[in-house]
Formats: sequence, C-alpha cells, structure tokens
Amino acid sequence: MLLAYIIRRTLWTIPFLFAVSFVVFALIQAPPGDYLSTYVAQMAESDESVDQATIDNLRKRYGLNEPFLVQYWKWVSHLAVGDFGQSFEWNQSVWELIESRIPLTLILMGSTFVFAWGIALPIGIYSAVRKYSIGDYLATTMGFVGLAIPNFLLALVMLYIGVKVWGVHMGGLFSDEFEGEPWSFAKVVNMYSHMWIGIIVLGTSILASLIRIMRANLLDELSKPYVTTARAKGMGEWRLIFKYPVRIALNPFISIIGFYFPALISGAVVTAVVLGYPTLGPMMLQSLLAQDMYLAGGILMILCTMTVFGMLVSDILLALLDPRVRYE
Repeated sequence: MLLAYIIRRTLWTIPFLFAVSFVVFALIQAPPGDYLSTYVAQMAESDESVDQATIDNLRKRYGLNEPFLVQYWKWVSHLAVGDFGQSFEWNQSVWELIESRIPLTLILMGSTFVFAWGIALPIGIYSAVRKYSIGDYLATTMGFVGLAIPNFLLALVMLYIGVKVWGVHMGGLFSDEFEGEPWSFAKVVNMYSHMWIGIIVLGTSILASLIRIMRANLLDELSKPYVTTARAKGMGEWRLIFKYPVRIALNPFISIIGFYFPALISGAVVTAVVLGYPTLGPMMLQSLLAQDMYLAGGILMILCTMTVFGMLVSDILLALLDPRVRYE
C-alpha cells in the first residue's frame, strides 16, 4: 500500500510539472517586448544602431515572431529531452551556464533546512514542556525578531559586522585561492566559512514559524488523556514525551516542508544577490532583466522542480512517519 502510494504520488508530479512549465513560459513572455527589444534599447543608449533587417533575421532565427503556443511547444518539447535551449545574451547553451550553479544552490538550501529544522525542533519541544518560562519567552522573542527582519537587510548587517568587527569580507562563496579549483575537503570548509551567513539569514526567516508550530502541536498533545495515563503508570517524563507526543506533533512539522520550500527559494534569490553567491538566483535575476527567455525559463523550471520535489518528499515522509495516513 505504501509503495503504491509513493509511486502514484510520484507519477502525479509529471502532469503538474507540465502545468508549471506553461505558467513559467507565460510569465517570462508577459512583459512587453523581448530580448531583441532590450538589445536594441541597450545599443541605442550606447549611440549604436542595429538595422531592421538584422533584427528581423534574428527574430526569425530565434522564432520570436511565432505565436505563443508554437514557441511554448518548441521550448517544452526540447525541455523534455534535456535541451534547455540557447541563451540569447550569452550565446551559449543554457544548461552549460547553469549546471555549475545547481549544486551550490542545493547545498545552500539543504544546509538552511538542516539549520532551521535542527534548531526549531529542540527549541519548540523545550518551549512546550517549559511553557511560560524565561527560556520560552526568550526563544519566542528571538524568533519573531528574526522573522521581522527582511532577509536582505539582515544579510547587509552581517556583511557590515564581518568587515567592521572581524575585518573579513564574507561576500561570495569561496576565497580567491579556491576559485576555480577542484573540489576538496579544504574547499568545502572554505565554502562553509562564507556560506554560514546565508544559512543564518535564510534560516531565521522560517525559524520562528517552525518553533511556534512545534510548540503549539506538542502543547496540544501534552494535554490529552493518553499522556496523563502514561504518567500515572510511572513512565519517565522525557521518555514519555519523546515516545508519544513528539512523534504525533511532528506530523504538521513535516508536512509544511512543501510550503516553506518555495519561500526559501524566493528568499534565496535576493539573499544570493546581496551576498554575491554564484547560485541560480543572481543569474535568474539578470536573465529576467535582459528578457533572455530561455535562460530565465530554464532556471525557473529548475527552481519549480525543486519546489515540487520538496512537496513530494514532504508527502512521502508524512506517510512513512504516521501509519494513520490514508493512502487512498
């Protein structure tokens, strides 16, 4: 039954991704004009001109004069076989441009999830067990302060503190001596010596919500009769808490992974631009400004696929965690 549910849930992602691809293509086509319009405007600003014949030839070459549905079908049919198209601005394969940034993007998001969930879980449990204590109020206050500060502002503050207090510039992901070098343990250590700022900035934006969710769920479970019965039978307090209430309270905590993954992706774009991270965010922003539709569409599809995958993982973990979930 569980295996059938996982297979069925996985297969449902295929039509969903097709629907997402249509929305993505419609969004990148929505602004007036196209890449050639932007290119001509840039040339005009630099006192250069492009003759109309050249513009028409380029428009025909890239298929920009074709109807929307024709352009979409060509794009998505090539996308299905792994061909992301050609970047107008870079005159290079889209996949070649973004493949080196995908692992760094996944590392940043995965590390942020581990940081946020790893801190929110014990603090949420402590706040519920020791409700209205000084620690509970302190955790709540710090969490809401982190939630109230915008990601980009917190990133700027962290960079300023790094330069003024420690005398170290923490922008980028690698020091100069590791740029372009093959992966090694020393390079990974160097990467995290820069990346921890981004992890904290992104993690604090969802930390307060996770703590409150875990606290509320556990408080609800601790007041139920089965907890009182277990205490009456002499079960140790912490053994009781972790054996029953925490396991049940984890259900909503796990199910919101799919909800917070898109929020993390959107926050990572701005944070990566501020901190100078070579992830997909800054490249996507530049491609959208230049109306480089194949590059922008390819990056957006990858980010949307990550979101869909996050929702899939959330559903599967929930099914594995709670046998009461009805697979049908």
